[in-house]
Amino acid sequence: MTMTGANVLNPHPPEFERFLYAPVGEDRNGYVVTVLSTLARLNLDPWKETAELVTLGRETARERLGILLSKFRDVPALGSDHGKVARELSLLLPESPPMNSLKRAASSASDGRLGSSGAIWTIFALLFFLMQILFVGGLGSGE
Repeated sequence: MTMTGANVLNPHPPEFERFLYAPVGEDRNGYVVTVLSTLARLNLDPWKETAELVTLGRETARERLGILLSKFRDVPALGSDHGKVARELSLLLPESPPMNSLKRAASSASDGRLGSSGAIWTIFALLFFLMQILFVGGLGSGE
């Protein structure tokens, strides 16, 4: 499988996974909550937010992450430890991902679907049209 094929199956930058799947703490039911889940529960797109954090630089990203974590009420321990957790999590952010990773994260986050879906539907429509021509043309030739 080519790199392009791999990107279609997983349009999100793999450099973000270590950060996004890191735990922020346990919720009231004892379940571990990840950064990805935290950002999603805050109604943010996790990959887009991570891409923005990376572009801010480590210190500013830590501050922004601290603010976000302080707003998250599902993990009680974050109430007093959000600064410490933000500092630890900010160390998991990539230094600077390749530009195509940022573009891929932004494009998949902005429209919520793969960019090639329009091309796929066009191919399906074309195949359907050709099948109709073959069936209709094949039925009329037997007279």
